[in-house]
Amino acid sequence: MVKPRAGVVRSAMVSAGLAASLLLSGCGGTQTMDVTASCEFLNNDTFKPDGNQQQQSKQIAEHYHQIAGKLAPEIGNPIKEMAAIMDEAASSSLGAATQDQQEKLKVQFNKIGEYCK
Repeated sequence: MVKPRAGVVRSAMVSAGLAASLLLSGCGGTQTMDVTASCEFLNNDTFKPDGNQQQQSKQIAEHYHQIAGKLAPEIGNPIKEMAAIMDEAASSSLGAATQDQQEKLKVQFNKIGEYCK
């Protein structure tokens, strides 16, 4: 159980970091980035949640919600899905993604990976 959790947290931290970079870079307008800029943003994102597992899941979900609309739809739409998954994980008693949720996150990461190589 610890191993899947660690993988989700690691993946979530990477995604969260990407979102923080977007917010710090001043890209807060209503326009979305193109795919190249979105991928660059994600690669440079340094967001790291803190606290216990449930707090981290909530922070990750919030970060995903904040950045999803600023990224190219090809990248932002999977992140919106990931935000919804992390909302569900955060609302659980353990605050961690289940195996099924981890698989769903992986599918979304792979969608992003089709554009960000």
